[in-house]
Amino acid sequence: MALLNVKYSPNLGDGLLAECLERELAHALGGADVYSIDIAGRHGWSAASAGRRRRMLAMLEAVPPALRRVMAGVALMALSRLALRRHVARALHGADAVVIGGGNLLTDADLNFPIKLRGAAAEVARRGLPMAVHAVGASAHWSPRGRALFARALARRPLAHAAVRDEASRLAWAGQLETRGAVAAEVVGDPGLLASLHYPRGPSTAADAVVASNAPRERRVGLCITDPLALRYHVGQHHGAAAQAAGAVQDAAVIDWYGALATALAQQGLHVILFTNGSPEDRACLARNAPRWTAERAAADWRGGVAHQGQGRVSMAAPFATPADLAGFVAGCDLVIAHRMHACIAAHSFAVPTIGLTWDDKLVSFFALAGRAAYAVDGPAMTATAMVNLAHAALAEGVDRAALASLISRTRADVARLARRLAHAAQPRLAKGQTPHPRATASATAAVPA
Repeated sequence: MALLNVKYSPNLGDGLLAECLERELAHALGGADVYSIDIAGRHGWSAASAGRRRRMLAMLEAVPPALRRVMAGVALMALSRLALRRHVARALHGADAVVIGGGNLLTDADLNFPIKLRGAAAEVARRGLPMAVHAVGASAHWSPRGRALFARALARRPLAHAAVRDEASRLAWAGQLETRGAVAAEVVGDPGLLASLHYPRGPSTAADAVVASNAPRERRVGLCITDPLALRYHVGQHHGAAAQAAGAVQDAAVIDWYGALATALAQQGLHVILFTNGSPEDRACLARNAPRWTAERAAADWRGGVAHQGQGRVSMAAPFATPADLAGFVAGCDLVIAHRMHACIAAHSFAVPTIGLTWDDKLVSFFALAGRAAYAVDGPAMTATAMVNLAHAALAEGVDRAALASLISRTRADVARLARRLAHAAQPRLAKGQTPHPRATASATAAVPA
């Protein structure tokens, strides 16, 4: 079984959810080989050039939206025809079925995913392979051309299974694809919720809060740094004039807020560890500012209004090379604070409390699903005092273990249902004796789909 996604994005959250879906689907299919095809043509994780990517984002932000979409569309169509479709075609050789997912793939940022998914879906159709969509995010702000491209990819022939990861995505799917003939989509759990099943736990967490000496160990807060430029570009892409009118994210203000929050938390006796999900612009932002953020500051230098409760510290995590590194890190924290959704999802899977810094509807949707809506906040709009109080509340409340176990169980059942439907859809192809992919020698047999 082949998955179409962006597994090898430098944002390791994409790789984390891809690996979780690969492993869970392989388990549900009785050991079949499940592999990902990165629709951007990547073959592995590597540190992309931070400077080049940041300059590209800044350039795109400066170009008027209409012109930017035309320029990006021309470049992406050429790339798709000359390289990406051939990349997908080679990787599909011998596959029995294809799944688009997971990740925030049904979004239209300068036609990026509409063009790439349309090209990949055309290669799937050319081979007559069954296709499904599972646990994707969908935005409600597609351009007319983006809508047409997504419809050509997903509404021209029946899907074996269609599922999105939250109710907002279901409404976006219904409003933009069902009207063009696509099947209705159901809502399923994000595969990242299965991280605790498929990655080893990192260093000891809050469950082991007392060491042999009976002294409480240092509590660790993972503070995920996201470049304000990436936040601002995303807001402009997906939320249009309304979001811009609400106030664009100001780089300097966000940078100062990160520093004030790290200092305030450290002054509560916490060990604040700065990290990123791996995006090159985020890594560069952290590298530029870490010397200032990690420098010790006397209590008198900070006027945040929260009583000083011990001397903590601020440090920086080493960059992560793989999704397993990211998963192990968040599993070893006592609290994670992040804009990046899959840092929050992976942490939640390991029962680590999280505070989500809202910049996109998807983060709000996940925290509502997890029963933690009160911890999805517009961080930079809050004072350090308010954030410290919220952090104390999150640490004290912890994670509802029974609710988490139920959420993980439902997410596994969602993947099992996908597996049954894929196996049923692939049976005619397998009955003809077509040669499976060299790595996918275990063909799946299962009951008629639920």
